[in-house]
Amino acid sequence: MYPGYGMGFFSNFGLFGVIWLLIAGLFLGCVILFLVQGLRQRSKDNHSPKLTVSAVVITKRTKVSGGHGSASASTWYYVTFQVDSGDRMEFSVTGQEYGQLAEGDRGSLTFQGSRYLGFKRG
Repeated sequence: MYPGYGMGFFSNFGLFGVIWLLIAGLFLGCVILFLVQGLRQRSKDNHSPKLTVSAVVITKRTKVSGGHGSASASTWYYVTFQVDSGDRMEFSVTGQEYGQLAEGDRGSLTFQGSRYLGFKRG
């Protein structure tokens, strides 16, 4: 019997080549999974009705990523609203919206599925 006989395609890569192929396949699978989930959520939001409800701003938070060494940092902004039924919903908002909202603000929240569309005081 010859060395590597019966391994077929993988015999040309060796053990480390096979491991790298598995890692690359796993990475590619994760990327595809995230893309499919994002497209699914977008489709669900697009098919949801646009709703405007009375709400109050409960809390605000940020998430900062990066900024190590020479890398630039990215900041994401989130606001949690409570509607009259007592349900709470957290939405990602722009930095400008985040800065204009204050905890305790009351008004009308407009959203579509998980997509934040706006908030008007009053």
